[in-house]
Amino acid sequence: MAPGKRGGIRGKRSNHHVERNYAERLKDLSVHSSEESGLESTNDTDSSNNSDSEEGIQANFCISMWDLNHCDPKKCSGRKLLRHNLIKNLKLGQRFPGLVLSPVGSQCVSPNDKDIIEKYGLAVIDCSWAKIDETPFGRMKSPHPRLLPFLVAANPINYGKPYQLSCVEALAAAMFITGHKQEAKFYLSKFSWGHSFLELNSDVLNLYSACTDSKSVLEAQNEFLESAGKENDDSKPMWPPSDSSSDSESEHDEDDICKNNKVEKV
Repeated sequence: MAPGKRGGIRGKRSNHHVERNYAERLKDLSVHSSEESGLESTNDTDSSNNSDSEEGIQANFCISMWDLNHCDPKKCSGRKLLRHNLIKNLKLGQRFPGLVLSPVGSQCVSPNDKDIIEKYGLAVIDCSWAKIDETPFGRMKSPHPRLLPFLVAANPINYGKPYQLSCVEALAAAMFITGHKQEAKFYLSKFSWGHSFLELNSDVLNLYSACTDSKSVLEAQNEFLESAGKENDDSKPMWPPSDSSSDSESEHDEDDICKNNKVEKV
């Protein structure tokens, strides 16, 4: 019930045509007031819950990244998260114990990874396709490297393009797939376009999050691509192009490309 609409409470009275004495009316007033107060408290709680649902909640597990300084700091979503103290910067050679979104992974993120993320955290590698040969993946180690399945970017530079996700999109995707949907919303809420990522990928993200392991996520991806009439093209690059490859991109104030090998159909 919306705040201020309490007509239903008054309507709960029965036999209102029967005359009552002062004590009865006083008792009714007390009960009525108590019910109104309870409703107001419930409405306040509901409003708060709705706000949390829209904006999400901050992750209580570690979020980190290796920043190779390949991207324009003004367009880098990872740098923006760093300015908001929502991500930690890792040094080359520093080992990360949690799940890392990396092209050297041998399996894709799945709901099975939920405990790993909650216990040890989630990290991403921020680097450029143009400098992929210079990227020292061997110095960014984790016992749990993972790939991301098929997803479409919603960031301003690569909107609608498969696999070409920014760091925050990659992190949010991993969170969503592993059951941390409110955390995904929270991180995306820091970007004006962030909500579009979940909207654009709602169907496939729900499919992935309903799976169990990497194999079932891969099967869900393949079924989705087939049903959508899309086929993986082996001629496409294994990683997305650099976010600085076009002069026209300078008009955007935030973007970077997270390197995540796409999972091939089998």
